[in-house]
Amino acid sequence: MLDFDLAELYKTETKYLKRAVNRNAERFPTDFMFQLTKSEHDMILRCQFGTSKQQLFEREQENRGGNRYLPYAFTEQGVAMLSGVINSSVAVATNIAIMRAFVAIRQYALNYADLSSRLDEFMTSTDTKFDEVFDVLTELTAQKKLYENRRPIGFVVRDEN
Repeated sequence: MLDFDLAELYKTETKYLKRAVNRNAERFPTDFMFQLTKSEHDMILRCQFGTSKQQLFEREQENRGGNRYLPYAFTEQGVAMLSGVINSSVAVATNIAIMRAFVAIRQYALNYADLSSRLDEFMTSTDTKFDEVFDVLTELTAQKKLYENRRPIGFVVRDEN
């Protein structure tokens, strides 16, 4: 999650969140948090705001408005660590909700992986059965071609008209 998204969720300003993180930098190793590069930041802006807003953003930066620093990106562990750095009741409640969301996503991914493996097993077993059915149908079709030109057996009633 990006710092400005977390600041909005925690109902604080991004600069206060960044200040708290910078004061406790030892709590945020690179696998908990990292700073986006300029190209990654530009890509996010283009995706979120559209290309025309990019030019407006650049003009704001030239006038010293807008974001002056590249945003931080937090992993799940980094978000958990933020609860110890930002001490407000809103931040703690929001952090609990975020952690529950991460757990729900992880559980969904595990269920999806289990369902996917079960589906693969089913497809493998049914593919084998369909191969057998296809072989039998091919054999029956070949046998039918052998008997196409034979004279029918039994009594044949002809119309007397």
